[in-house]
Amino acid sequence: MLAVTGAVWACSSGEAGQDGGTAGGRCGPASAVVSRVIDGDTVELDSGERVRYLLVDTPESTTQNECFGDEASSFNRQLVGGREVRLTYDVECEDRFGRLLAFVEVDGRDVNELLLERGFACVLQIPPNGEDRVDAYEGVEARAKNEGRGLWGACGEIPC
Repeated sequence: MLAVTGAVWACSSGEAGQDGGTAGGRCGPASAVVSRVIDGDTVELDSGERVRYLLVDTPESTTQNECFGDEASSFNRQLVGGREVRLTYDVECEDRFGRLLAFVEVDGRDVNELLLERGFACVLQIPPNGEDRVDAYEGVEARAKNEGRGLWGACGEIPC
């Protein structure tokens, strides 16, 4: 319990960013270069730290090959691979696997939102993170679904 409280305090005591998130500070770096794209919603930074994107879930392409998983990984690689990204954190800094939890931007574009907009991801909120963005992200997801973009038009069974 103490470790969780410490992690939340460390993140909460950082520098407040847009939407109440924490930009850099004690959660992790404010910006970094992506050295490796692991899959559609996880990257590794040049520091060796892994980052799991907040509020999105893409189909699996590493442990199993779910419908549209390879496409989500490829899209993420095209967006952020080898590029400098900006990282914004929320209430909890890390997940149970020790990965940093962040909203990711490249060239001023919200990568998490782009994954939803293009149909490469579904909204996945794990409270307390994402409360200030979940409604907007669900709207983006609904538009992609209604228009049959990406996995919404390609997959018989939605994997995320």
